[in-house]
Amino acid sequence: MEYGICNLSIIPLRAEANDRSEQVSQVLFGEIFEIAEWKENWVRIITAHDNYPGWIGRLQFIMLGHLAFKRFKQTPPPLTYRAVTQAWKITNNSILYLPMGSSLAFLEGTTCHIGDEKFEIIGEIGETENIAVTATTFLNAPYLWGGRTHFGIDCSGFTQAVLKLQGINLLRDASQQAEQGYSVNSLHETKLGDLAFFENTEGKIVHVGILLNNEKIIHASGKVKIDSIDEKGIFSEESKRYTHKLRTIKRMF
Repeated sequence: MEYGICNLSIIPLRAEANDRSEQVSQVLFGEIFEIAEWKENWVRIITAHDNYPGWIGRLQFIMLGHLAFKRFKQTPPPLTYRAVTQAWKITNNSILYLPMGSSLAFLEGTTCHIGDEKFEIIGEIGETENIAVTATTFLNAPYLWGGRTHFGIDCSGFTQAVLKLQGINLLRDASQQAEQGYSVNSLHETKLGDLAFFENTEGKIVHVGILLNNEKIIHASGKVKIDSIDEKGIFSEESKRYTHKLRTIKRMF
């Protein structure tokens, strides 16, 4: 098995080996993955943190040895907690702008050592805020299919990103996340950080959000926003109607 690590701020993870293929997720700085297949200018990978498959450009990462991969898995590195963190790439005196949740891989002091490259993290390497503070930093972030950052995010990317900073690894898609954790019987029994899942007319789970309390939910729909929720589902403050039908509630911690 071969392995790789992201040495760019963000890599689009695509459904097919084609620049025009849809983005199904993103790989953030310092995240690692298994390499499943090589195809011309593309590489099919499986991400280590959520076992998600997809294609990335073969010039958008560097190789990682087995021992380094194992070390990373055994001792996960610190994460970035700001919307944007600057990293000075010492080898060519350039700056990378790292999104929240980037992995500060192989960190020594304030320097990340990724292969032969060194990245000096500029500013304080902070600690996580509580889940409500982290979630609300994403307010007004535009909806982007496959997105995982403040500059574009989808519903399950949002829940995954926020809970990642609480030390909880969620799978990538809403339907997958709904299989994790344990059920909460009703909204009246919920607490901050519980996840609410919503179904379409065919009964398939297609949406997820984070409960702030038993009356308010923060979620990515058009943009990250706060709406009202009851036993029926999400009531949009903007359109004055129900937009998502509640299916189940799960507690992840």
